Amino acid sequence: MLPAAGGAAPVRAEAQTVDIHMFISGPEYADAIRTLIDAYKTVAPQVTLHYETTQSDYPALLKTRLNAGDCPDIFATTSGKEIGLYREYSADLTDTPAAEALLAPVRAVMSDGGRVYGFHFVCNDFGIVYNQTVLENCGIQTPPQTLTELENACAALQAHGYQPMTTGFGEWWVYKHIFQHFFNTATDDPAALVARFAAGQAKMADYPALYESFFRFLDLAVRYGDAKPLETGLADEVTALASGKAGMMLGQGAWVESDLLNTNPAMRIGFDGYPVSENAAQCQVIFGPDQALRVYRDSPVLAETLAFVNWWMTSDYASAWISDTCRVIPATEGARLPGTAIATQGAARIAQKGAGTLSVSFSTDGFHQAFGRVLQAYVGGLIDRNEACARIEHAWLDADGAR
Repeated sequence: MLPAAGGAAPVRAEAQTVDIHMFISGPEYADAIRTLIDAYKTVAPQVTLHYETTQSDYPALLKTRLNAGDCPDIFATTSGKEIGLYREYSADLTDTPAAEALLAPVRAVMSDGGRVYGFHFVCNDFGIVYNQTVLENCGIQTPPQTLTELENACAALQAHGYQPMTTGFGEWWVYKHIFQHFFNTATDDPAALVARFAAGQAKMADYPALYESFFRFLDLAVRYGDAKPLETGLADEVTALASGKAGMMLGQGAWVESDLLNTNPAMRIGFDGYPVSENAAQCQVIFGPDQALRVYRDSPVLAETLAFVNWWMTSDYASAWISDTCRVIPATEGARLPGTAIATQGAARIAQKGAGTLSVSFSTDGFHQAFGRVLQAYVGGLIDRNEACARIEHAWLDADGAR
């Protein structure tokens, strides 16, 4: 249960200096956001933006701050279901220039009850990231499209002396990024199926895509992945893939490209969806904004915060910043795609096969963290598949459902 929000924003003289506090996840964007903050200082010199970021422990730290009555002026949550969960803290952005600038699919997952309570500057492509040179050295010209092709590719990589996969399984959030690809093959309506799990009306064993194919994939990842998977995080994945030690990176997406190229500027990056079955058509890239940024509705600097957010989403500078400095897939109308490998290949894959549903948005981070802990126990050999499925079902009830 979240603490109650309350209070009213005071009115200040226009020229008075103000401090805006941002606490958001996604440290991969840190340098770019600091550049954005410096640029805004030339627009509004009386505003000082204080920026904090973290990754794996972000949800718990945010809730600690909310419980302490210390809500940041701008904060992040998951999009989709969490839009309603944190609604009492979030300013209604519906009629702002920032909300009007959002792409229609982005606006949809930032909304609750027809009103917009979040925004973001970035959409993401989710899929497997490949070291194209490593694959070609093993005679693999195109990424695998089926589970059998994936297993054969792993065997070929291993036979040539490469580590086939780097997994990042020490991070709880990589599991949700992988799982959503399999979840999409289990149903034509992922949101409705999440609701059934959350109400205790569905079982993992009822869906072969979840009980069979997903765990087959996890077993392959353990067999062909990192020697100590539960000690491997994002930085380790970047090093393994960029250095040419590993052939493919799991649980990540478009946001890792800059780190890969910072590690190895000559790296040739490949990108595609997850092989989830023996049907190649189901190997789809997932596209969308899995994170939402919020404006605290009772911020003492609400007017200045909204002015900054509107500038961030609509100014010519910010539009160019999204593509040229942040180098991410924009979430706003009219902004151009960056010329990055993942954005370019992701767009091509989506044009060919369509985009998969952003299923992570239908559950809360409370569920996803519990889900990650269950699968870490499975990867570590502490529980079997049936116990993992039972714990996942309980996690849905406890975090998203009726209990």
